[in-house]
Amino acid sequence: MRWLVTGGAGFIGSHLVEALLRRGDAVVALDDMSSGKPANLETIANAVGEEAWSAFSLVEDDIRDAAVVGRALEGVDYVLHHAARGSVPASLEDPALYHAVNVDGTFNVFDGARRAQVRGVVFASSAAVYGDDPGQPKQEDRIGVPLSPYALGKRVGEQYASLMAAAYALPVVSLRYFNVVGPRQDPAGQYAAVVPKWLECLAAGQRPVVYGDGETSRDFCPVADVVQANLLAATSAAKHRGKVFNVGLGRRTSLNELFAILRDGMSERGAPCASLQPVYEDFRPGDIRHSCASIERARTELGFAPTESVADGLVPAIEAWAQR
Repeated sequence: MRWLVTGGAGFIGSHLVEALLRRGDAVVALDDMSSGKPANLETIANAVGEEAWSAFSLVEDDIRDAAVVGRALEGVDYVLHHAARGSVPASLEDPALYHAVNVDGTFNVFDGARRAQVRGVVFASSAAVYGDDPGQPKQEDRIGVPLSPYALGKRVGEQYASLMAAAYALPVVSLRYFNVVGPRQDPAGQYAAVVPKWLECLAAGQRPVVYGDGETSRDFCPVADVVQANLLAATSAAKHRGKVFNVGLGRRTSLNELFAILRDGMSERGAPCASLQPVYEDFRPGDIRHSCASIERARTELGFAPTESVADGLVPAIEAWAQR
């Protein structure tokens, strides 16, 4: 099989690329490298070996260019669409950029996939689409009002997927990721994901910042299970076209609990952080208080079965930081 992974040099995208190459498939990554890292690709090349790596190619360009997307799709069987701008606070500061990449860019990928007659498309959506819905756990058919341009863009992407499936029979499935964790997350920048940012602080013996009281909770999902969900969804997209599936562990972890896991794991590996406590600051606008996935639909229809606990899923990320 030949796969296109948009955002293939990023955190989740690079894990997808690695898994596909290990299967013996061919992979094209389309990435503008705005958040993707050459180091991620180097890690994959070293991990999979020369023969598997020879089946990989990188197109360093932008999904906002429909012609670029069309060329990247030539000869492709499956598409895993993960190229996006990914920060809630940053989307509030620059909504135009988020619309252009996450809405217009996603349309280009869907329309290009339709024209290329691919066998399956996965759209990486987000639990952010649940917005102000208070229900727990989050169920696919009940969502609230989006709280940020990022959340709204992901919702529009899901609606385009549904339309393309209904009007053009595009075999596309949307996966609503909860909080994905694992190695290769980038700690740089003001809006970095919480796990790598905290690990960077703990490695240096510094106190991480927690927004709010620390009892905000998330469904943290190991990236290995996200890879599993993508492969299941892509290869059964014709059967489930237009549907949305949650991807998480189905249980919540508070930020205080997460901090303790990371601090203790780093301390056990020699970091000077055994007695550290976080710095608590004000809640951020646009953030959701609690979030937990119902994964019954994914279990029943896709055969999705999480394989790791939160603590187990964080071990590779903790070890990667401890080895620095």
